Amino acid sequence: MRPPPPTRLPNKHYRSREYLTPSEVRSLLDAALDRKARYAHRDYTLMLMMFRHGLRVGEAVGAKCGLRWDALMWKERQIFITREKGSDSGVHPLRDDELELLKELREMLPDSKYIFVSERGEVMSTDAVRKLIGRLAAQAGLDIKVHCHMMRHACGYYLVNQGYNTREIQDFLGHRDIKHTEKYTKLNARRFLNFDWGDL
Repeated sequence: MRPPPPTRLPNKHYRSREYLTPSEVRSLLDAALDRKARYAHRDYTLMLMMFRHGLRVGEAVGAKCGLRWDALMWKERQIFITREKGSDSGVHPLRDDELELLKELREMLPDSKYIFVSERGEVMSTDAVRKLIGRLAAQAGLDIKVHCHMMRHACGYYLVNQGYNTREIQDFLGHRDIKHTEKYTKLNARRFLNFDWGDL
């Protein structure tokens, strides 16, 4: 009889926070570009898109909701994001650097249905991305145990610290319940910059 699988402890046992700072995201992106791997361009683009669009791993890759080329509207400079977990899907704008990266990736993969594919030409698996982000975090020397969903949280953290309002962030991330978005306001340390501590 096999022993039961080990019980997974709460997230706070593994890390103090569940998001990455902008500098940590930058380190991950730099690590993706610095790698000598054959798919460094794909990996960099994947990490950037996950951060900029607050993607869950299953919204970036995977056969169910993974990003597909037909979601891209090149002339409009937009992409349709299909959300998971009952979140609202929607259209996001694409910046110049994203469009350039995607155009290069399309040239490399002219026959693929999905944007992010494996060496075999099949859609990347969520497990492959989990392993990838672990390798990139190690290469970047991050002192926090990183998982894929931290890219989505990093997006919310970044947007709230840029001063965007909760309703805008809710729509951008596809949250149906604003309570899920409000947790990011607690991550905005700038709210406390006006506290006066006198000589203490």
